[in-house]
Amino acid sequence: MSFESDLLVWMPQLRRYARALTRDPAWADDLVQDTLERALNKWHWHVGSNLRAWLFTLLRNRFIDQLRAHKEIAVADENAPWQYLSATSGEVDGLLLRDLQHALYQLALDQREALLLVVVEELSYQEVASILKVPIGTVMSRLARAREHMRVLMDAEAEKWPPLKVVSKS
Repeated sequence: MSFESDLLVWMPQLRRYARALTRDPAWADDLVQDTLERALNKWHWHVGSNLRAWLFTLLRNRFIDQLRAHKEIAVADENAPWQYLSATSGEVDGLLLRDLQHALYQLALDQREALLLVVVEELSYQEVASILKVPIGTVMSRLARAREHMRVLMDAEAEKWPPLKVVSKS
């Protein structure tokens, strides 16, 4: 397999992570493109290393560079996409997804990154530590805080909704 084809294997995961970080499909696609371009330009430096972790590191670093350039902070706001998501009448899963996204974007960026990389991308703690350039213990701490914060936020969301009525078909 060539290096270029190896890159293409990880493209869907990079896109998913970029979309979770940016909350903007166009920005996420640009971020992935920038990441792949940088990877192609620097591939000879990382032959034999963990390509997946290296690509996620490149993507994250590019994201942080872009945040700094725009002096933005990735936090929940009134214009976030989850504010406008709607579910078909009676579609509980859609409402749950909206609440989950809402809670996810209320997490601090460092907690959200750790949670996404471990839970969604299924990277090991060691790989996440390498990507985030922090000790494994810090990854574990961020992940624990993120999970607890998500539980609290999801419990608060659940309290807003009336209990579901179960209708039996007879």
